[in-house]
Amino acid sequence: MSGGFSNLLARGTSGVVGKARAIKQWTRVLLALPEDAVVSVNELACHLPGCPPKETVVLVMRDGETTQVSIHKAMLDLAEDDIADAFSAIGRPQGSYAAGRFGGPGTG
Repeated sequence: MSGGFSNLLARGTSGVVGKARAIKQWTRVLLALPEDAVVSVNELACHLPGCPPKETVVLVMRDGETTQVSIHKAMLDLAEDDIADAFSAIGRPQGSYAAGRFGGPGTG
């Protein structure tokens, strides 16, 4: 029974789980997030007219603040620039947490 089954949840795969890990890492580096920040990545189906069939949602949770971006692409189609563009579009530029802006350290 060794057919064409591919376990996307297996460690070290280049599937959805591997891509989610990459997106989390890109987000952490891009925003210079501290270790205690939680990054969640989910792919959702969109059934609205005119909406792409899949979108990727990235949540950053830190110190009681949650920031969310939605990117109208499937997770496997995302590149690091897509993440940077999405956070930039909502006013979260690179290094925003480390620089003390937008609820990061040093904002009181």
